[in-house]
Amino acid sequence: MNKHLTLIILFFTGLIWSSIQPFDYFIWGLEVFPAVLGLIILTFTFKQFQFTFLTYCFILIHSYILFVGGHYTYAEVPFFDWIKETFDLSRNNYDKVGHFAQGFIPAMIVRELFMRKNIITNKKWLNFVVVCICLSFSAVYEFLEWWIALFSGENADAFLGTQGYIWDTQSDMFYATIGAITMLFLLAKVQDKNISKLNK
Repeated sequence: MNKHLTLIILFFTGLIWSSIQPFDYFIWGLEVFPAVLGLIILTFTFKQFQFTFLTYCFILIHSYILFVGGHYTYAEVPFFDWIKETFDLSRNNYDKVGHFAQGFIPAMIVRELFMRKNIITNKKWLNFVVVCICLSFSAVYEFLEWWIALFSGENADAFLGTQGYIWDTQSDMFYATIGAITMLFLLAKVQDKNISKLNK
C-alpha cells in the first residue's frame, strides 16, 4: 500500500473516532477544522510540492492532537484529568500539548518549504525566521479563538479552554514558541537528511 495513502486512512480513522459523540459538535467542528483544511490544502498541492514523509507523519500526529481535543474539548481530556488529580495540578493541561505542537509541526513545514524553495539559505537566519513565523501563527490563532468565542457566546469557555487561568493566551503562545525551538534542536539534522534523500 502507498505510504501516503496509509497516512490518509489513519487520518480519516482518527477523524471518524473523534466525531462519534463528542462533548459538543459545534466545538468539535471548530477544533478539527484546521486538520481538515490542512488535508485539503496538502491534497490539492501534492502534485506541485510533496513534503518529506517525515513531515507528513508529524502533520498526522498534530491532526490526532486536534481530534482528541475536539472530541473531549481541551479542558476535559481524561488522561490529563488523571495527571491533574495525581499531581494536584490546578488545571487540565492538554491544551499546552496542543500549543506546543502548534509550534513544533509548523516549524517543520515552514523550514522544509523555505529550504527546498531556497527562500532563505542562511541556516541561522532560517531558524530565526521559522520561530518568528510560528509565534506569529500562534498569535493569529489566538485572535481567531477570541473572535470565535465572542460570536459563539455560551460555548466560549469550552472552546477557549482557559479554565480560569488569566495568562492562558500568553502561555499558549509561549508553548508554541518553545515547540518551534524544540523542533529546530531535535529534528533539524534529521529533516536535512530526509530532504537530501529527495534530491538524489
